[in-house]
Amino acid sequence: MEIIISNSNGVPIYEQIKEQIKAKIVSNELKENELLPSIRTLAKDLRCSVITTKNAYEELVKDGYIKNVPSKGFYVAKINKNLALEEQLSKIEELIDKAVIIAKINNINKETLDKILDILYEENK
Repeated sequence: MEIIISNSNGVPIYEQIKEQIKAKIVSNELKENELLPSIRTLAKDLRCSVITTKNAYEELVKDGYIKNVPSKGFYVAKINKNLALEEQLSKIEELIDKAVIIAKINNINKETLDKILDILYEENK
């Protein structure tokens, strides 16, 4: 499972892990009942603390995206994909709203915002 961690974006590492796993579940890259890497294995692969991966998994369990089967590991839970997608879209709308406000304050037009979005979207494929 590929997860990309950034130390420079200000987002806590556990949050980055959590959000990327959520996205993989919503996009069906990770399927229902699929076994996830153990906390230790994921920490080793990402070169981060076991506590960090444990926090990410605990948040995912709390949010209903994964389930912990004692002595067996963590598995992708059955989720309502439409509801999960709506949650992600809501987060995107909040962030875009902030960008639009900043752009308007600084007299940056929509065409410039569109170009920025196109560039960022292509860079993060």
